[in-house]
Amino acid sequence: MSLSDAEFGVILLSLKVAIWCVAVSLLPAIFMGWLLARREFYGKTILNVVIHLPLVLPPVVVGYLLLVTLGKRGMIGSWLYDSFGISLIFNWKGVVVATAVMAFPLIVRAIRHAIEAVDQNLEVAALTLGKPPWRVFLTITLPLILPGILAGATLGFARALGEFGATITFVANIPGETQTLPLAIYSLLQVPGSSDAVIKLVILSALIAFVAIAFSEWLAHRALRNTGSRA
Repeated sequence: MSLSDAEFGVILLSLKVAIWCVAVSLLPAIFMGWLLARREFYGKTILNVVIHLPLVLPPVVVGYLLLVTLGKRGMIGSWLYDSFGISLIFNWKGVVVATAVMAFPLIVRAIRHAIEAVDQNLEVAALTLGKPPWRVFLTITLPLILPGILAGATLGFARALGEFGATITFVANIPGETQTLPLAIYSLLQVPGSSDAVIKLVILSALIAFVAIAFSEWLAHRALRNTGSRA
């Protein structure tokens, strides 16, 4: 199970992308989960459908849509490049965008379900005592939904590690720049006699996912214990 420099680089890039994916998605996902769970407004159904589209669209379609919108000639991508010199294609930042788009619905769903499970009477009681809504959310709602947030973050992390279609369509498969674990495995499958290297990367992918889920479960149990002790 010794790793070459290239394989070690693939693992580091995959972990970096997955961590950044969760980091950039978590706060917007908490807001969207709260919005969908606690507010009624015109267009809520449309917003819900748009958020969850990456779950039902083929990943290649999502990657193509990202390419035509965020590429250097896309509506948003051309503006980013001309105004700020920011290019998202063919680099690891684009991988983060692709994985975040694919993981975002899973994170939102986990957080939304956690918020819906919170007894609203607790929030109403705090509001009647004069606490502002932001403080009610931070001191009551947020601690109670922490296990859901951890579950969503874990799902997003795992989805980012396993993302393939949108990534390869949007940012290609460039060793050392955009080649994550799934893309590296795909590349090795095209090379005769590389079954040992494929098996090694498959085992490492499974181990990373296992550790991430186990760590999330441990954190969730601690959060539930702490919530119970405060109650």
